[in-house]
Amino acid sequence: MIPFKRANILIPKNVDMNKWSVVACDQYTSEAEYWERVEKYVGSAPSTLRITLPEIYLEESDVEERIKKINQTMKDYLDQDIFEELDNTMIYLERTQSDGRIREGIIGMVDLEDYSYEKGSQTLIRATEKTVVERIPPRLKVRENALLELPHIMILIDDQKKEIIESLKNEVSNDELVYDFDLMENGGHIKGYQLKDSSINRVMDGLEKLALKDTFQKKYGVENKGVLLFAMGDGNHSLATAKANYENLKKTMGDEALNNPARYALVELVNLHSEALEFEAIHRVIFDTDPEDLIKELYKYYDINEEGMGQKIEIVTSNMDKKVYISNPKSNIAVGSVQMFLDEYLESHKGKIDYIHGDDVTRNMGKEEGNVGILFEAMPKSELFKTVILDGALPRKTFSMGHSYDKRFYLEARRIK
Repeated sequence: MIPFKRANILIPKNVDMNKWSVVACDQYTSEAEYWERVEKYVGSAPSTLRITLPEIYLEESDVEERIKKINQTMKDYLDQDIFEELDNTMIYLERTQSDGRIREGIIGMVDLEDYSYEKGSQTLIRATEKTVVERIPPRLKVRENALLELPHIMILIDDQKKEIIESLKNEVSNDELVYDFDLMENGGHIKGYQLKDSSINRVMDGLEKLALKDTFQKKYGVENKGVLLFAMGDGNHSLATAKANYENLKKTMGDEALNNPARYALVELVNLHSEALEFEAIHRVIFDTDPEDLIKELYKYYDINEEGMGQKIEIVTSNMDKKVYISNPKSNIAVGSVQMFLDEYLESHKGKIDYIHGDDVTRNMGKEEGNVGILFEAMPKSELFKTVILDGALPRKTFSMGHSYDKRFYLEARRIK
């Protein structure tokens, strides 16, 4: 059984969709001005801003009050009949990005019984990056009492022939159109169609073929490995939180949890080979630290050279911007090697790390007094599935799929209670 299924999908009706749809909560975590602009723009209009928690506020003193308000607003929206429910279906969507390219996807739900973020997992759905379990509890507080889930989870399939998702454009018409509008803050445009049964059946047939053991082994040149059908793209910790919530329900409800709507999570399925999908590096900025000491300790931790031998990184501070190379790395990729050092360094030295999208933003933050920016080159996306199959999950925050403004925006919802 393929763990991607039809869902009862909630779409808002009679609302300003441009104000309704807001970017994923894990974006702009060091840019308060972004969220202030969104807050001002949305005003009192119905919006996913009111039923999600931007992670910039996760460590604020009033986070508990924010979560209570989110849960109450979900109830209010349901009571006010803001949603139309599309029963037992999937949505094909076309997201026109800021660069004009179109990323195609399918909204459905995944079975959390077939997903694990544990190291060495052989499940059909797997994390591509290390899951930081310490990041789950605060997110769990948002989900455990929520009536609704709103996904920013994007899961990848490795369909080189582009037969499963991309061909859907030829099977939809304006009769099935469920939304079509511009997204705020340079987010581009989004259009969604409810899929006919015939199209859903064809999607499922295509996924069945991808999941065949013989096909999988031949494709990746492996034996004695569990089939990896779905690899996490974005929203790894959101799916991990959904899993943790479901596992908690199993402890209290036993087998009854198998029939609970929280067993599933709403996601967008995207083809790794979409031309609109580009992998970008996620950089590091260490705030409120001693830049000179951090760099001195990095040079002790690794053999660093400027001659181009080894893994390339760029270090930016208020008085330097230098490309250097690690000649004795401890990970297969530069971001993994640097993360190992930073994890150890920050245990005993002052500084707070954040994970930043965008070269210019990282350099500008790194140049501020007391900060250090570290930039990486992007990982080739073609290596993702085989790397995860052979080596397991990559170091956390290794890659990002596109610019922050091209990330998934909250739009569709599903009842989980």
